[in-house]
Amino acid sequence: MMEVRFHGRGGQGTVVASILMAKAFFRAGYFVQSFPLFGVERRGAPVEAYLRLDKTKILIRTNLYAPDHVVVLDPSLVTAVDVTRGLKPGGWILINVPQGMDLPPSFAPFRVATVDATRIAQKHALGTRTHPIVNTAMMGAFARVLGEPPLEAVIHAIREEIPVKLENNIAAAREAFEAVILEGARAGRAAHGVSLTIRPSTSV
Repeated sequence: MMEVRFHGRGGQGTVVASILMAKAFFRAGYFVQSFPLFGVERRGAPVEAYLRLDKTKILIRTNLYAPDHVVVLDPSLVTAVDVTRGLKPGGWILINVPQGMDLPPSFAPFRVATVDATRIAQKHALGTRTHPIVNTAMMGAFARVLGEPPLEAVIHAIREEIPVKLENNIAAAREAFEAVILEGARAGRAAHGVSLTIRPSTSV
């Protein structure tokens, strides 16, 4: 089983991103679960959403405490929330940051991938200049980092579930897929995604 935690702020499409990634992985042949955790329900408040996937039926129904990977839609969250909480050693942190921005020392034990999803969302007129909606860009980047689901499965999920600015959202996902930087690749690791290792599901 693989578990992923999404961190974002209200209004960025964090929950939608986890749901659409679940749909994309389902289309790619996985059993999936996705569910959100809301704090203060207002625009800009921290939001978490979760994704489980496995090649066999998922029986576990608990919260998610030790994710394999983390996706951070808003870089300001790293000073407000412990986004590495419970993250397994060697897990990926995919974070939306401008290129060249310093990353916190707490990221050192993990593999890091960066993408300027804010710039991409603004370029494709998703949201406003001050409140860009970065979820579809992050979905494209996430598919590249893990090597799955196929980008076309992500595009299919966007086509089915996002009713507005469809082509803009698809373009953002495609651009982020190409633009994401795997920090592991800078250290000599493969630059074409990683193998998607799934451990056996835990029954309860």
